[in-house]
Amino acid sequence: MGTPIENSIEREDGTKMKKSIHDEIAIAAYKLYEKEGSVHGNDLRDWFEAENIVMEKHARHAREIERQVEPVNKPSPGHRRTVKKEGFYKKG
Repeated sequence: MGTPIENSIEREDGTKMKKSIHDEIAIAAYKLYEKEGSVHGNDLRDWFEAENIVMEKHARHAREIERQVEPVNKPSPGHRRTVKKEGFYKKG
């Protein structure tokens, strides 16, 4: 199984804050900027590449989750629902 998506940012005071997709893209774009030697003028290219990286990471994570969740099967023919508007009732 893959690594879970890190969805929080640690602040300077040690507390954690939920990270948005925008924040993830900004962090990835900045890492690309640093990796390329902090050369100015490639900000849009870095941003779009970071978008692709982050969105693919989320898509992979969603596919992994989808594989883990068992689908809910439809009830067999002749099986009544067990909930009515008035409340619950027993089958039988």
